[in-house]
Amino acid sequence: MSTDLTELEEKAMLLPPQQRAELAERLIASLDRLDDAEYERLWIEEAARRYEEYQKGNISSRSAEEVFRNARNEIR
Repeated sequence: MSTDLTELEEKAMLLPPQQRAELAERLIASLDRLDDAEYERLWIEEAARRYEEYQKGNISSRSAEEVFRNARNEIR
């Protein structure tokens, strides 16, 4: 991750949950200009990157149940 992107992420994480959600919606909406093939290519690349990091032991996994439980707790 580039320094600029890291700095932006750090600043965004300081926002209250509602503002983070609004920012996420805006960023996602900005991607709507891509066609389906480009979306698929990007998701395949991201999945491959994450799997590689997982295989190397750089990231851990969590169950979907845990992820959704944590997400619900964050927005309450």
